[in-house]
Amino acid sequence: MTTDNSATSILIIGAAQGIGQAIARTFAADHYHVILADLSESVYDTAQQIRVDLPQASVDATVLDATDLRAVEQLAENITELLPDAQQNLQHVVYSAGAGSGKFGFPFWNMHPADWKRVLDVNLMGAVNVAHAFSKVLRANLRDNSTKVVDSTLLFIASIAGQMGSQTDPPYSAAKAGLINFMQVVAKDLAPFGIRANAISPGMIQSSLTRSVWQAWNDQQAEHDKLDYKQWGQDKLNNICPLARWQTPEEIAATALFLASTGAANITGQTINVDGGIIMHS
Repeated sequence: MTTDNSATSILIIGAAQGIGQAIARTFAADHYHVILADLSESVYDTAQQIRVDLPQASVDATVLDATDLRAVEQLAENITELLPDAQQNLQHVVYSAGAGSGKFGFPFWNMHPADWKRVLDVNLMGAVNVAHAFSKVLRANLRDNSTKVVDSTLLFIASIAGQMGSQTDPPYSAAKAGLINFMQVVAKDLAPFGIRANAISPGMIQSSLTRSVWQAWNDQQAEHDKLDYKQWGQDKLNNICPLARWQTPEEIAATALFLASTGAANITGQTINVDGGIIMHS
């Protein structure tokens, strides 16, 4: 891209590793000012590594528990402290925090309802907290009551599990389905302000979450049915993915970069699947 994004800031929640980290790197490489937030203090190490790898990058970091509404509100109230210029506004917010149950949920009664709360809190309620707190920040970017700003966005990282009733981890699947539906509500409510909201649904990515799914499955198998992580993943891809290949965090990040750009100015309320064709819509 040739656009000068040096005066544009983005907050990425869940940025210490995985998809969130890839999104942070991609936006930093495209000269955005990037603010990394994560529950883990390793977010500071991630920010420092980005600075090392991209010496021209403008990066800040903070610890945040997105399931704590007051903590999210305080970050929103004080976000100018993490901006490089007092005259600059936060224009983009990405919610990339996620958590699975760590259990194999097929059939669903193998799990207990108590297994659901943390998964719902992280994947859905954290996103709700962020939308409530930061939609106010984004709305404040309006220059006056009659002018819409079409370059502010909210992006939620969902999952194809939320579109297919995945039996692997029912609370995760249900939470991501709720997230997609909530994103559509956000998109409708923020459209009068010219603020866009979308979701990206990754398919199968080699991540700590996917590995935990494999581990939970593998632990329940008879010895002769066990598969190593690589074979399990490839068998699954061969069965459900037309392109039969893993998706990568960098591919998700590239889609996120497009959705924040003026090239996507007419895209809102949409769920973009980056999944090798696992989910297809007419």
